[in-house]
Amino acid sequence: KSANPQWREQFDFHYFSDRKDMLDIEVWRKDNKKHEELLGTCQVDITALPMKQTNCLELPLEKHPGSLLMLVAVAPCTGVSISDLCVCPLGDLSERQQISQRYSLRNSFRDMKDIGFLQVKVLKAVDLLAADFAGKSDPFCVLELGNDSLQTHTVYKNLNPEWNKVFTFPIKDIHDVLEVTVFDEDGDKPPDFLGKVAIPLLSV
Repeated sequence: KSANPQWREQFDFHYFSDRKDMLDIEVWRKDNKKHEELLGTCQVDITALPMKQTNCLELPLEKHPGSLLMLVAVAPCTGVSISDLCVCPLGDLSERQQISQRYSLRNSFRDMKDIGFLQVKVLKAVDLLAADFAGKSDPFCVLELGNDSLQTHTVYKNLNPEWNKVFTFPIKDIHDVLEVTVFDEDGDKPPDFLGKVAIPLLSV
C-alpha cells in the first residue's frame, strides 16, 4: 500500500560474455495472490556503465508514471565460474594443492573475507514431472547461494536431462543455504516449478 516503496535489496548477477548486455527490470503490483498488474519496465545498458564504481541511476518507467532509483556496480567477475564436467576447475591435482595451502590453518587470518568457495557438479535429473501436453518437459536447473544465482542450459523434451556442468561460487556467509531448483522452460511464460532441494553449507 505504497506509491513510494523502499526495498533496499541487493542482488548479484554474474555477467558472462555470452549473455546480452541489457538488464531488464519489471515493477509489479499485487492485489492478492491471484491478481498481479505490471506497473512498468525499464532497461539498463550494462556496457555503457563505468566499471569498478557504484552508479546511481534514476530510471523512468516506460509507458507508465513513476521511476526507479537504483545503485548499479559493474565489477570483474571473481571466484564464479561455469564449466563443462571434462574441464572441472578442481580436477587438476596441482590446483587442488594450491587451494589446500590457500585455506590452510596457517593462512586463516590472511584474508578475512575469503571464507572459501563451493563447487557444485550438476550431473542430471531423473524421472521429472511432465509439464507439457506431450508428456515431456524442457528442464533447466537454477543454483542459488545467498544472492548469487547461476543456471544450466535447457534440455528440451526430456524427463531425464543430463547437464554435466560445474558451478563455482565464492562463499560470503558459512550459514548460507544452497538452493537447487529445477524448472520447465515455457516460452515467454514464467517457467513451471519441477522440484527443489536445499543444502545448508554447514552440512557439507
